[in-house]
Parts: sequence; structure tokens; C-alpha cells
Amino acid sequence: MTQASATPVFRYRAFISYSHRDKAWATWLHKSLEAYVVPRRLVGQTTAAGITPARLAPVFRDRDELASATDLGRKVNEALALSACLLVICSPRSATSHWVDQEVLAFKRLGRSERIFCLIVDGEPGASDLPGREAEECFAPALRHPLAEDGALADARTEPIAADVRPGKDGKTDAKLKLIAGMLDVGFDALKRRELQRRIRRMAALATVALAVMTLTTVLAIAAVIARNAAVAASHAAERRQKQAEDLVDFMLGDLNDKLAQVSRLDIMEAVDDHAMSYFQSMPTADVTDETLAQRIKALERIGSVRLDQGHLSAAMTSYQAALKLAAPLADAAPANVRRQLACAEVLAFIGMTHWREGQLDAAQRSFADAQTLLQRARRLTPDEVQLKFQLATIDNNIGHVLEARGQLDAALAQYQGMLPLMKQLVAAQPRHVEWAATLGSAYNNLGRLALLRGELAAAVAHYAADDAIEAALAARDPKDVSQRDNMLTVRAILGRTRALAGDLETGMEDLQQAVDIATQLKAVDPSNTDFQEHAALYATQLGRLRRLSGDLPTASALAARALTTFAALTKQDPANAGWRREAAEARLELAAQSRAAGLTDASRTQASAALHVLDPLLAQQPDDRATLLATTSARLSLAAVEDAPAAKSRRENALRAMLTVKSGRGDPRLLALQVDALLALGRATEAQPLIRQLWSSGYRDAALLQLLQRERIDYPVNVAFQQELLAASGGNPRP
Repeated sequence: MTQASATPVFRYRAFISYSHRDKAWATWLHKSLEAYVVPRRLVGQTTAAGITPARLAPVFRDRDELASATDLGRKVNEALALSACLLVICSPRSATSHWVDQEVLAFKRLGRSERIFCLIVDGEPGASDLPGREAEECFAPALRHPLAEDGALADARTEPIAADVRPGKDGKTDAKLKLIAGMLDVGFDALKRRELQRRIRRMAALATVALAVMTLTTVLAIAAVIARNAAVAASHAAERRQKQAEDLVDFMLGDLNDKLAQVSRLDIMEAVDDHAMSYFQSMPTADVTDETLAQRIKALERIGSVRLDQGHLSAAMTSYQAALKLAAPLADAAPANVRRQLACAEVLAFIGMTHWREGQLDAAQRSFADAQTLLQRARRLTPDEVQLKFQLATIDNNIGHVLEARGQLDAALAQYQGMLPLMKQLVAAQPRHVEWAATLGSAYNNLGRLALLRGELAAAVAHYAADDAIEAALAARDPKDVSQRDNMLTVRAILGRTRALAGDLETGMEDLQQAVDIATQLKAVDPSNTDFQEHAALYATQLGRLRRLSGDLPTASALAARALTTFAALTKQDPANAGWRREAAEARLELAAQSRAAGLTDASRTQASAALHVLDPLLAQQPDDRATLLATTSARLSLAAVEDAPAAKSRRENALRAMLTVKSGRGDPRLLALQVDALLALGRATEAQPLIRQLWSSGYRDAALLQLLQRERIDYPVNVAFQQELLAASGGNPRP
């Protein structure tokens, strides 16, 4: 008898066992398996599991299949007996489910223990053996123990075969393939390789579709232009063809771009956007309907946003300016049309954002101010329009950022304070509105940043914690929203960094580690997203600093080196991005500090010099930008630490003079700490004493300052009153 003929014939490919509280995972697995098409080259092969089928359907789910059954026990046992394998959704919920345990036990008693496969979605395997963590166990008792000869569970332990979708583990795609590999009794690597080959073929087909759509669009556009120049009798046909062309362009920029993004075909996305831009630039703006122009404006804005996300600032600006060329006349022609004012203001805001990323503060402020003027004019007509209020709040945010970069902190504070009540009002009216809730978090974040600049550390932590709570709740509401996870990790990093400044080094490192981990996961999901790359590198640099200050130099070195590699690639891609250049210099500064800590003076000097070479021109361009000022001053003092005495003295004195020219935010404890560093190195301890007292009063306990004061034998006890204030500001809980 052949192996194939000896293999039993089953009605179901699999039986899914799960707790009703894990229904979402069971639904996903059920649909994924039944929709899966087995790679053609594997179909028909004979394995220990039988002849490999073309499809995995049907898959049995007891809650779906038994909805009308009168004898659940009998029906379940029948379904188990007719199922080729058992798939168990494993979590702390299923581990305590009587039905899941009984289904596993019944399947084992059929003699098919080796055909049980697990999908871990939550909890921890083996936690039942860890005192205090028993509730985290994800495997039901029948999974953890083999069967004894009498059909009961033995005392021995067994390790079930499991795929794992928990964060940082297999991920959904690999977990699904691992289960399928087990069901078919084929190697996971072979199956994944076949899947990759199929994906490549699918992307090639999608590329062909994209090129075909672009060709068809071009033909339709040409036909439309020719038809419009034809006789009056053909004008209606020409308009219809043009509408078809623009509908196809809308598809290209919408659904097709989304599909291309899912398969990471950035090259085709760019080609689609470029062809769409060429099409719009070739089309007339006269003698077309306002509806058509509005459609073009949104399409051009979408192109600009894709390019902005990719870090292609010049190309993004071209798209936005093309949109403005259409939006501005529409807004001017109908000042009472609120919808047109909103559309034009939105384009102006995107132009301002692009200028901001280029480091052109004057141009950014002009664009934001123009947008604000349009919105304020529209508000006089419809003061209760919610979308109008939201755009006004975001413009307050953007103008505040520009003013803050100029060192005009009081003016920036006024903008941020105007933003907060608007967003509170909107969120109170619609608590489930995700974008509004996220913007309310940004309002708290802005106030936290200015509190830090004023030396109000407890208030800064409280504001950042409020933002962190909002972002974490939004991320939990929709775990698939990668943009929201990016927002959450950014705030978590800022909060951790601020907690470290207030003396909580361990919690600060935990928060930054979480930010780095999430950013790294997001970067793996979409390697082309420059925001994910930037955040993974930036927070690795900041975490590296805290690791170094805590004494973990090897980990710190690995983090900073990885960050610098990422920033080198980003700045090569877009040398005009001032933020990336500054952050790359900060990574070099951290490497310089690590080299100095390891006694590598020459290496430290090289890194600090390279950082200063980048930062000096940036500071000359934006002398009031606080991040650039702090980085440049740190670079000067870092270089002074490895120079000969005369050069070091001159450099420290120059750094002090630069810090004393700060227009506002002089109470920023980070700035005060750098002044103390320079003064003590120059032997001017008496001048440093008032600044040290000011830092102590603010509660500042950054590890670098503590180490410096310890070396200088300067007493710096814990400020108990500040710690109480910090606890009160955090609502009695330092980790919201």
C-alpha cells in the first residue's frame, strides 16, 4: 500500500480551536487559510500529510459551523475526527478555556498529537512554571502535557509546535506560512521561497497593470485634447474622455498607489506619480468645471504628500505649488465659499511644512500666515465649522514651531495656548475622532517642550505624559495603524528623555528602548519610509547616550554606530534636509563621547570635528533653533575636551559667549548644564555656583551633570520638594 492510499481522507483541512475572546484572531486565520493558494509546484506532491492540495479549504471553526447544532459535544467530536489537523489560538484566554482544553485532549486521543499546531497571539509559553506569572500562560494544560497510556494527561512536559505573532516575533505572514508548512508537511523555507517567487510574479503583473494604466491614461488624455479642439458637436465626447482620464489618474494615485505601497514597489509609485504630474501639467486650467479643478487639486496634493513622506522635498514642493496654482484662483473668486478657502489653506500649509523641512523659516512662516488669513476670514462666515477649527489649530501649531525655532518663545507659547482649547473642544464633541485626539496630544507636547525650555521640568513631564497617554490609547485602538504607532514611539522617546533629565535614568532608558524597538519594527514593515528610518536612528542615538552614562559602553557604541549608518544614507538621499544633517552630527557627537570614555582621544577628536563641521553652518542659518544650538555647543565642548590647553580654553570661552546671546529660554536646564560644564573646565567655579543652584531648584539631575559635579566634588543632593512636585504632576503615578 502506498503512503498516499494509507493516508486517511478528511472532510476538513483543519479544526480551529480558540477562546471566544480571541475571535478576531480566529477569523483572520480562518479567512487566511481558506483564501490561500498553495504554490503550483508543490501541488500533487506526496508527503506524510498526504497529497498536497491546491487549496486548504474547508477549515472548521466551531462557532461558525455549529451555530445551529443541538448536540455540541457530539458535533465537535465528529468534526475533530474529520479534521486533518488541529490549530489552536494560544493566549491566556484559551489557556483557561475548558472547551479549548477538551478539544485538544480529544484530538490527542484520536492518536494525532503530531498534527496539532499552535498560533501564539498573547501571553508567554511556560509561564505557569514561573511564580507570580501564572496568569500569563498561553498553552492549555492539554498542550503542555503528553497523553499517558490510560488517555489522561501525563506529568511530563511537552513543547507544542507553535508560530508566534506577538510583537517582535514571526509576524502575521511568517506565522501563517509556518502553520501552512506544518499542515502540508513541507519545509517552511521551501514554502517561503515559493511564496516569495509568487510575490515577485505578482509585483511584476502589478507593474504591468500600472504601466498599462499610465499608457491608457496618456492615450485618453491625448484623445481628450484632440477632441476638445474638434468641432463643437464633439465637445461632449471630449469632456467625457477627459473625465475618464482624470478618473483613471485618481485611481492611479489612490487605489493603485495603496496596492504598490503594500508590496513596497516605491519605484513604480514614483513612476505613477511622475506620469500623473506630467498629465496635470499638460492639461488646460481654463474652460473646465470647478469640480474638475478641485479633483486636480486633491490629486496634486496627494502626490506631494507621498513625495514629502519619501523625503523628496523639491519634488513635493513642485506638486504643492501646482496645486496652489489651481486652488488660489478658486479661493479668490469665491471668498464666501468656505470649502474653497479650506482647500487653499490646506495646500498653503503643506507648502509651509515643506519649507520648514528645508530649514527655510521665513518662507515657512509666510505660507502658514497666508493659510491662517484664509481660515480666519472663513471663520467669520461659519464660526462653528468643525473642520475649520481643526485647521486653525494645526496652523497655530505650525506657526508656533516657526516662532520657537526663531527663539520667540513667548509668541510661540501664545500660539500653542490658542491651539489647546480648540482641540479640547473638538475632542470633547467627538472623542472617537482619531486625528483630533492625536492633535490634542500634539498640543500637550508643544506645552511640554516650552515648559522644559523655561526650566519647569515637572510641568514638562506632566504635559508629555498627557500626550503619551493619548498616543498609546490611539495605538491600542487600532494596532494596524503604523502612522499612529510612529506617533506613539516619538512621544514615548521624548517622555523618556525628559524623565532621564529629571533623574529617572532607568525609566528613561526603558521608554527610549521601547521607542527604538517600535521604530525598528515599523522600518522592517516599510523600509522606504524615511520617518521610520529617522526615528529608529535618532532614538538609538539618545538611548546610546543614556546607556553610556549608565556604564554600558558596548551597547551604547552599537546603537550610535547603527544610527550614524542610517543618517549617512538619509543625508545622501536628501542633502537639503537640515534636520537629518543635525541628527547625523548628534550621532557623531555620541560616538565622540564614547571614544573619549574609552580613552581613544584621536577618534573622539575626529568625530567631534566632523560633527562641528556640519553644525556650525546650520547654527549660522538658524541661530535661534534650540536643538541646533544645544548640539553645536555640545560639539564645541566635546572637541575642547580633547584639545591642548590654549585651544580648549579659547573654544570653551567662545561657547560660553554664544550661549549668553540666547534671546529667550535662558532657563533651559540643558543650556545651563552646558554653561556649568564650560565654566568648571575653565576654573570659574564661583561663576558656576548660581547656575548649579538654579539647576538644583529646577530638579535637573541628568546623569552627565551628576558625573561632572561628582568629579569636581560639588555637593548636589536630591531635591525632595521637586520630587514631590513631579509625583503630583504625574497624578501620583510616574508611568502613566
